Amino acid sequence: MGRGIALSFALAGTKSILIDLKERGAEESAAMDAAIRAEMEADLGFLAEVGLFDAQHVSRIADRISLVSAAGAAESAAEIPLFFEGVPEVLPAKQACLEWASLHAGPDAIIASTTSTILVDDLAGYVKHPERFVNAHWLNPAHLMPLVEVSHGNFTSTATTERLVAWLEAAGKVPVRMKASPGYIVPRIQALAMNEAARMVEEGVATAEDIDKAVKVGFGLRFAVLGLAEFIDWGGGDILYYADRYLCKTLDKDRFKTPQIIEDNMRNQRNGLRDGVGFYDYRDMDVAAYRKSRMADFIGMLKYLQLAPKPDVSTS
Repeated sequence: MGRGIALSFALAGTKSILIDLKERGAEESAAMDAAIRAEMEADLGFLAEVGLFDAQHVSRIADRISLVSAAGAAESAAEIPLFFEGVPEVLPAKQACLEWASLHAGPDAIIASTTSTILVDDLAGYVKHPERFVNAHWLNPAHLMPLVEVSHGNFTSTATTERLVAWLEAAGKVPVRMKASPGYIVPRIQALAMNEAARMVEEGVATAEDIDKAVKVGFGLRFAVLGLAEFIDWGGGDILYYADRYLCKTLDKDRFKTPQIIEDNMRNQRNGLRDGVGFYDYRDMDVAAYRKSRMADFIGMLKYLQLAPKPDVSTS
């Protein structure tokens, strides 16, 4: 993850420092540096190969990343304005890294964990001045996935969150803000979807191949254009409610129980587009233009994947 983050900033033109805090002998440290450099140059080479940029720029981009061993880490850390912790998901390892960062990072530096499982407040105690501590959950591969889920804790200052978001946006990422919550956004939704796919294979509903095909050309295509809450508004929250009721009766009453917010929206005539308000407010929007724009995006996706309808325009 750390290497992917460094590549992200290097691709955006920002110099990055990869710090290895593990004590190693000179020979082992040199071998580690060589392996990391080779891996990153291979990643950049592949990006050039697929046409993201010209291959002549690989070395220039790679040279924006410095590799620092434990011996020289303290001196380097003092100059870093944004510090990402990227050690394994083990509390003692997180503690050691965050305490080290607190000791050596500059007083105005942001310290961010990249944990995918531990809540930011459970780590804040390891950071001096926890108002500068925040979580930045990157998705793998970090140098390619645009999304970064920024999770603030009870101690995180608004200024810290805003500064981190600005750094990420400058690097071409798409940050979303959220409160500290287990599973974050994407992993939480993803876990439910993956479990349901596995259950359908288990139940013999369809083969793994056909389930994956349905996800790729059905589920995935739609939600690459419309977000989940937006999709509920598009069709109507009441449609989801009645679908849930049927699935509760026929499959599992707890797994498909309708969220209270959907029932509340139905009661208050907030079903989405046709009511003018749902999760989003459409009352001051040109709804016809909005629909047309979303459908144009969807057709663009279909064209790119060569799945768009091919009308027979012959005269026969």
